Amino acid sequence: MSLFAGFDRPFDAAVIGASGGIGSAFARALDALPGTREVHALSRSGRAPAGAKIRPGRIDIEDEASIAAAAAALAEAPLRLVLVATGLLHDGALQPEKTWRSLEPAAMARAFAVNATGPALVAKHLLPLIPRRTPAVFAALSARVGSISDNQSGGWYAYRASKAALNQVLRCLAIEEARRRPQLVIAGLQPGTVATPLSAPFRSGVAAGALLAPDRAAARLLAVLSALEPAQSGGLYDWQGGLIAP
Repeated sequence: MSLFAGFDRPFDAAVIGASGGIGSAFARALDALPGTREVHALSRSGRAPAGAKIRPGRIDIEDEASIAAAAAALAEAPLRLVLVATGLLHDGALQPEKTWRSLEPAAMARAFAVNATGPALVAKHLLPLIPRRTPAVFAALSARVGSISDNQSGGWYAYRASKAALNQVLRCLAIEEARRRPQLVIAGLQPGTVATPLSAPFRSGVAAGALLAPDRAAARLLAVLSALEPAQSGGLYDWQGGLIAP
């Protein structure tokens, strides 16, 4: 199956967060995809999987100067696909809140910086590299828990709120870019529960068949993107192609 059949050939893709579980799986899948010229695999560490078309590079989505420098390095690339595969749920200093009593301003600010502001700044600097009259895709990993209407359990304040903010950013981008780049699809992607360090502490209630390997999740999400039309731009889609209500 040839994905993104309407793209000009050959085309370049950029994966932001290419050292992570899903990001590296995206890079590998795009490396094997007919029609890709180069896959720019960008991460804070500069690490990326090996591949004939994969070109490692550095980007720090918490540093706008770093994003601008990465965009400048891609200025001559025939860029048609941008995937932002970054995200922060927990680290040594940040854990999902079970109650409002645990809210900390610094933790919330960090979650928003990585999950919402970072992807927005990637769009600010990379969207100008996409030609105006050609099919293209800009997508970012989001989460079902960012849906306000789907929230039935509460908790996880910073992560939920920052992913809801990301969904709104993507919707705003889609509305604005529909006038400038009518063939561009902008989408949020919900990858399901993927076997990565991000989900590791929270898998106890996940059925065995529902836990996705990163390569499977990446393949499914690329298939979802390949089926989207510009009229569907601005939505949040799960790994099975379903539209998630805001």
